[in-house]
Amino acid sequence: MLLLVGLGNPGPKYENNRHNIGFMAVDELVRRHSSFGPWKSRFQGMVSEGRIGTEKVLLLKPHTYMNNSGQAVGEAMRFYKLESQDVFVIYDELDIQPGRLKVKFAGGHGGHNGLRSMDAHIGKDYTRIRLGIGHPGDKNKVSNYVLGDFGKQDRDLINRQIDAVIDALPELLEAEDINKGSGKFMTKVSVIMNPPANQKKSETKDALAAAKNSAPQKVSPQQKQTEEAKPTLSGLAAAFQKAKDKLNNS
Repeated sequence: MLLLVGLGNPGPKYENNRHNIGFMAVDELVRRHSSFGPWKSRFQGMVSEGRIGTEKVLLLKPHTYMNNSGQAVGEAMRFYKLESQDVFVIYDELDIQPGRLKVKFAGGHGGHNGLRSMDAHIGKDYTRIRLGIGHPGDKNKVSNYVLGDFGKQDRDLINRQIDAVIDALPELLEAEDINKGSGKFMTKVSVIMNPPANQKKSETKDALAAAKNSAPQKVSPQQKQTEEAKPTLSGLAAAFQKAKDKLNNS
C-alpha cells in the first residue's frame, strides 16, 4: 500500500485557499476514480481507500491543521506499517508559478510548515509533489497570500493542472525507480496541459466539424418548393398507377 497525502486546512473557511491545493487534488481524485470510497474520519483526518493503476492507495487529508500535518501522517503510517518511502505528499509551492510543478524525493522543507511537521514525525525520505501557486513578491505578504483564495484565472489553470496530475499519477506511483518515474510523470503532465500544435489543430478541426454537423442547414426557396411538391407528386403517381391497374383488370 502507498499513502498519498494532500495537505491543507480543514473547514469551509480555508476550502479555496492556495494553501489547500493538496486537499483540492485528492478531493478531485476521489470524485473521478470510482475505486475510491467516500471519505471517512480516521487517523486525525479524512481517508479514502482505492487503487491508482496497479497500486493500492490510501488517501489522507490531515485535519490537524497544516502546522501539525505530520501527526496524522505518522499515525496512518504506523497503523499500516509503512515506510516513509511509501509516502507521497501533494502541497502548495510558493517558488513555482501556478500551472507548473516539480517532484522531488527527500530534501528540506523549504519553510513549508506542513512539511516541517512531516519531517519531524516521519523523516525526510518521502516524495513531494509540489504544485506551484506563485509568490506575492514580498515575504511579509506570504501568510495572507497562501491563506487567500485563488483568483478565477489561476483557479481555472489549477483545475486543469489537477486533472493532468490525476491522469499522470500512475507513472509516478507504479515506478520502481522514483527518479525515472518522476521524469515520466512530469512529462506527461506537461503534454496533457500543453498538447502538441498538430494535436490542437486536430481537436479544433474535429470541434468545427461537429458544430457544422449539428447546425441547422439552410434551405433555398427552390429546394423548399421541391420538398413541398414531393408528397403531391407521389400522390399523383399512386393515383395514376391505381387507375392503370383498374383498366388492366377490366
